[in-house]
Amino acid sequence: MDTIFTKIIKGEIPSYKVCEDDNCLAFLDINPNAYGHTLCILKKQIDYIFDLSSIEYDLLMKFSRKVALGIEKTVECERIGMAVVGLEVPHVHVHLIPINSMNDMNFSNSLDLNKIEYEELSNKIKNNI
Repeated sequence: MDTIFTKIIKGEIPSYKVCEDDNCLAFLDINPNAYGHTLCILKKQIDYIFDLSSIEYDLLMKFSRKVALGIEKTVECERIGMAVVGLEVPHVHVHLIPINSMNDMNFSNSLDLNKIEYEELSNKIKNNI
């Protein structure tokens, strides 16, 4: 059964794409902890990060690094935090979150952005990757 992320990959659900290659996709989180909170996924639907092959893991981590560096150029922050939780959607994904304190990694935080803010932010990050 397709996850919400697989539906995003297929274009069945809209998203604010930040970066894409043959294997991976990055898009803004629609329930962000912080301005610039981005998700990186493999296009291949795999539930659990440690079920990835070494090659798939490396692809996702290298892609996530590339996206994190682009976010860092776009969003003022001390650093980019990274989390892989794996319970919300059964499709491996990396959270990249601009942070200034540990509290910024709290997933009970939620920032409310409108469509224009999402579009502007995704374009700014794209231009910095």
